Amino acid sequence: DQGYPDQLASMLQRRGEDLRLVKLGCSGETTVTLINGGICTYPGGSQLAAATQFLRQHRGQVSLVTIDIGANDLNPCIALGQAAQIQSCLTALIPQVVANLTTIVSALRQAGGSRVEIIGMRYYDPELADWLTGAAGQSLAQASVGLLDTYNGYLAGVYQQYGADVADVFTAFGTTDFTDQVTLPGLGTLPRNVATICQLTWECVPPPQGPNEHANAAGYHVIAGAFLAAYRPWARH
Repeated sequence: DQGYPDQLASMLQRRGEDLRLVKLGCSGETTVTLINGGICTYPGGSQLAAATQFLRQHRGQVSLVTIDIGANDLNPCIALGQAAQIQSCLTALIPQVVANLTTIVSALRQAGGSRVEIIGMRYYDPELADWLTGAAGQSLAQASVGLLDTYNGYLAGVYQQYGADVADVFTAFGTTDFTDQVTLPGLGTLPRNVATICQLTWECVPPPQGPNEHANAAGYHVIAGAFLAAYRPWARH
């Protein structure tokens, strides 16, 4: 109950929005499995089928759809471990993800109608935590920012094509700030963007809790804030 949808719902309720949260998310989902199923169990066989069915059944009653998808698609590329190899992998991957995300967002828009606000997400960069591993990791961390910014740009382009807004979590996490320095207990002095990843995710935590790319409660609060900043209910009435 500490994920960004939960915290966003609380923020909206405190602001006077009379909304009920319906969660269909599935940890580990990719753009492929969201469309085809295979990880979590849903009516209709997939998260997309369940979401579009809900939107059709509640046409005119849904104010906001939040979505973040595409991060797990990157895992095979990230596993290559070298910036040049990751970039080559991304070049091949991006058209597939764009095609899948287009299928997803167009289906949500068609099922929900033109007045439903959809907000997608520009991702933060968990690979910044590689900075802690030494010179090679620092080089990879630096390269990862530009690669992710490019990837986020493609995701945002699909969302905007279907009239969706974008929660800029990439910026909310200060992803490009290698200049400012922050000292963290047990980790030393780090660039601010690396320190932020350590503070807002489980990436810098030793086993068994980490390392894990997912946000902690504080991180999900920042993500929720980015979605709140992108929320424009008046624009669709």
